[in-house]
Amino acid sequence: MLTISKDKQRIVIIGGGFAGMNLISNLDSEIYNIILVDRNNYHAFPPLFYQVASAGLEPASVCFPFRQELRKRKNLQLWMGEFLRVDTDNKIVETSTGNISYDFLIIATGTTSNFFGNNQLEDKVYTLKSTTDAIAIRNQVLWALERASTCNDAEQRKHMLCFVVIGGGPTGVEVAGALGEMKKYILAREYPDIIKSEVRVVLVEGSDRLLRTMSNESSIKSLQYLRQLEVEVKLNLILSSYNGTELTFNNGNQLVCDTVIWTAGVTGEPAPGIPQESVNKAGRIITDEYNRIKDIDNVFAIGDVCYMETPAFPHGHPQLAQVAIQQARNLASNLNKRIDPKPFRYNDKGSMATIGRNRAVADIAKMHFYGRPAWMIWMGVHLISLMGMKNKIFTFINWMWYYFTYTTALRLLIRPPKRKNK
Repeated sequence: MLTISKDKQRIVIIGGGFAGMNLISNLDSEIYNIILVDRNNYHAFPPLFYQVASAGLEPASVCFPFRQELRKRKNLQLWMGEFLRVDTDNKIVETSTGNISYDFLIIATGTTSNFFGNNQLEDKVYTLKSTTDAIAIRNQVLWALERASTCNDAEQRKHMLCFVVIGGGPTGVEVAGALGEMKKYILAREYPDIIKSEVRVVLVEGSDRLLRTMSNESSIKSLQYLRQLEVEVKLNLILSSYNGTELTFNNGNQLVCDTVIWTAGVTGEPAPGIPQESVNKAGRIITDEYNRIKDIDNVFAIGDVCYMETPAFPHGHPQLAQVAIQQARNLASNLNKRIDPKPFRYNDKGSMATIGRNRAVADIAKMHFYGRPAWMIWMGVHLISLMGMKNKIFTFINWMWYYFTYTTALRLLIRPPKRKNK
């Protein structure tokens, strides 16, 4: 166990996502010793996971090593390990690689996939919550196309060439759009043995429209763009079961498919040790307007895992990167000065989603953009947000190359051997 520094108090941050990294960037390391706990040794950029999944970007373009960032500042340490539980009485964080004592604890663990009680889906569908998930989807899609190109059994080809995306939020729309682009523009050139009409990309949404957190204009446009990319969009449809081959929906219809990608919902990452009364039904940790967890000294929650009710957001803030970033900056400011803390107030900077080349939607303030202008706004925002100049440059080059050629050198089926690290 690490011992507490005599001259500085220790802040332990669990999770190196948008919230955790922005907190580190804004905390005064002259005042605190800061320890970042994460299961990985890199920061990942979730908004572009779908591009890794569709072979548009390499995984390294959306990841940035923690140590490369941490070395720039003093009194910072990375503790790589799985968060197991927190002992709030003794102020100890238990991890898979040892225990850490703390003076202040910030939980920024984010979210995981929510199967809404249908947990038998967990081992049968693909999710998109990590870089590893994105690589798994990419390998599955490429493997399905490679198998289908040499398969003479029409029924088996039908299973292989059906790709179903569950959930019509931003991630689902973006994944379906990327697969639709692959079907419409890439298939004939790179997989000439596959007939395009055999390939089905199906997007299933349980409500009456796509992108429910965005404007009605954006919902309508996104539906229009997906249909242009030959994506089948099915609204008011809920998946009841999936046995690994056959999907059954709430209306009794069935669909045979080998590749099902789940983007339908999220729940907060479990935080064992936090009292159950401080966790809501969606798995989010309930805090006050200063991100403090009720009745626990010096323990805070920020980002997607945080549930904070305010007059402007009586049902909690949306689980967006901007909320996480702004909460991290506000909490860092409060911890740095330690007097007259400032309550968190969210400044909504808008939402956006891309559905492919020159197809995007953006709601900024009271303005709605779509088509090429929205797509360019989307590209600019995401390039600026990526960590590391190399990642920004390589991502821009990949995007421009794909824009003008509709081809990429990243459709490589690389699968590691089944060997565990010691």
